[in-house]
Amino acid sequence: MKALVAVKRVVDFNVKVRVKSDQTGVDIANVKMSMNPFDEIGVEEAVRLKEKGVVSEIIAVSCGVAKCQETLRTAMAIGADRGILVETEEELQPLAVAKLFKALIDKEQPQLIILGKQAIDDDSNQTGQMLAALADLPQATFASHVEVSGNQATVKREVDGGLETLQLSLPAVITTDLRLNEPRYVTLPNIMKAKKKQLDVFKPEDLGVDVKPRLKTLKVAEPPKRGAGVKVPDVAALVDKLKNEAKVI
Repeated sequence: MKALVAVKRVVDFNVKVRVKSDQTGVDIANVKMSMNPFDEIGVEEAVRLKEKGVVSEIIAVSCGVAKCQETLRTAMAIGADRGILVETEEELQPLAVAKLFKALIDKEQPQLIILGKQAIDDDSNQTGQMLAALADLPQATFASHVEVSGNQATVKREVDGGLETLQLSLPAVITTDLRLNEPRYVTLPNIMKAKKKQLDVFKPEDLGVDVKPRLKTLKVAEPPKRGAGVKVPDVAALVDKLKNEAKVI
């Protein structure tokens, strides 16, 4: 069984991002970049399935600039067998990424496609669902537990009311939630081994995909600063402020 796993290069989750002075986006110059945490969970899950003997090959895929190769090498250090980079300088939006993955699914014919439920930079939570629709595949989003047996996958997913269990026929698309697993620590020997693993580079036009943005960002602004708290003498004053000033009750 072949597994295709998405990995995205994003600003590290420990970094406090700053908005550019012209409000056209977020300043990422000289900022630490890393693998999207939800994608790291996806790679870890694929590696665990391989260790169980369910998956035979793991292909890590990233779309973006040439520096995404570093993210792919990290995925291969975790345990992916090879990597594919779709290299482009264009701003990639969820629909474009879904179309690129659809082209790679047609090319590689994987039985399991794993994506993070969302990326921590744009928080769109769209690519997995769009990919499932484009490829006409069953999907299970926000997976907190995955079991694969034969030609079927059983997925527990987190919903507002608790947990929902789905059974999917493979091939299928699964998006990972935080509680699915805890990714392993990447060791130096595995980092060195990853440098020798196969990494193929394609352009969007090689896959016959138009990645031109469909949406235009008009302005990016920081959220308003939180005001200082105030002390109230009693419950009546608190209720009065909540009702007449905050207008939340």
